[in-house]
Amino acid sequence: MIKRAILVLSTLLVAVPAWAQPPTTGEFVPLDQLPPTDQLPSAPLLVTAYAFVWVAVLFYVWTIWRRLNKVEGDLQALGKPRGTSAGR
Repeated sequence: MIKRAILVLSTLLVAVPAWAQPPTTGEFVPLDQLPPTDQLPSAPLLVTAYAFVWVAVLFYVWTIWRRLNKVEGDLQALGKPRGTSAGR
């Protein structure tokens, strides 16, 4: 019973994207004859994805820069001579 459910579910997962495709016209339509909305409908998603990736990369570099500055400060603190004890 579980194997049958997994088979049906996997079949649906493979078949659903095929049903989501728009119907084809059956003939070639040149790009200059398409309305502007159909020429590149995914442009806003593409720009958003690139912006998200750049923001993530810049945030990552910023965090590394902060950690590096902290480590450099720790190294400088270790390199400074400490006051000697009078009794030792």
